[in-house]
Amino acid sequence: MTSIVRIVHSDPDILGGTPVFVGTRVPIRTLLDYLETGDSLNVFLEHFPSVSREQAIAVTVISL
Repeated sequence: MTSIVRIVHSDPDILGGTPVFVGTRVPIRTLLDYLETGDSLNVFLEHFPSVSREQAIAVTVISL
């Protein structure tokens, strides 16, 4: 299983410390917002190609 350290990163110099996907500036909250409004994981990944499918799935599992 992928470690949370490899999925989520928070740094005060990146978006003021907002948790983002490692290697991106995409906030974790953005994925959760997409899913909450009924968009599929595929739609999110199409809009944010810098996020890997593995990262997105791991965040959804952790968020449950």
